[in-house]
Amino acid sequence: MFKTIKNSIPNTITSMNLLSGVVAIIFAFHFNEDICWGLKGFQWSFICIAASALFDFCDGASARLLHAYSALGKELDSLSDLVSFGVAPAMLMLNALLLSTGGCWLSYAALFIPVMGALRLAKFNIDETQKTTFSGLPIPANAIFWIGYVNMIAADGVKFPVWVSVAIIVAVSLMMVVNMRMFSLKFKNFSLRDNWLRFLIIAATVALVAIFGVTGLMWTILLYILLSSGSLFRPSVA
Repeated sequence: MFKTIKNSIPNTITSMNLLSGVVAIIFAFHFNEDICWGLKGFQWSFICIAASALFDFCDGASARLLHAYSALGKELDSLSDLVSFGVAPAMLMLNALLLSTGGCWLSYAALFIPVMGALRLAKFNIDETQKTTFSGLPIPANAIFWIGYVNMIAADGVKFPVWVSVAIIVAVSLMMVVNMRMFSLKFKNFSLRDNWLRFLIIAATVALVAIFGVTGLMWTILLYILLSSGSLFRPSVA
């Protein structure tokens, strides 16, 4: 009985990731509505995606702590990530573009995001080389980018021609499936020599969010891509 409960804890946390992602999608379709506490639908969607990211971290941590690994948990984790970090940010982008363009059909290019996200997760599940580094942009980082981008449109009032947003959707989505090595943000130790890129990203995130608010998350992910792509940094990313 105790073993069954112990083995169910990581999957329960993963299910909370999935549930938060579903709620984020619901809020995305109430984009500019005042929900509660002075926050609009898109802002509550941000919060739900952030909650999904927290649950995503905690399910892996609990599985390691309890030694409760399972094939079911691995598949459930991928399915939950697709909803929370693929579909949810896509629905945010879709509604942001529909509102900012007056319903232009090009807004539906946002559906490209979960398609590439699904391919990214499928590749990750069968690729044994992605233990310490990643091939392509991790799907949670994809979600963080779109939170920043949507905030720039909805809260900061920055307007782009729709084709610019479509080009960015295609480019960032394809980053999830390109064969470019990207360093993991997980710490194995806290040595500055081994983790200086990770500490740099953390410091940059704090600085960029302090300067640009939530939009700074978009610039953080662009910095992450830039650092990963530079050959100068590759010896230190493992």
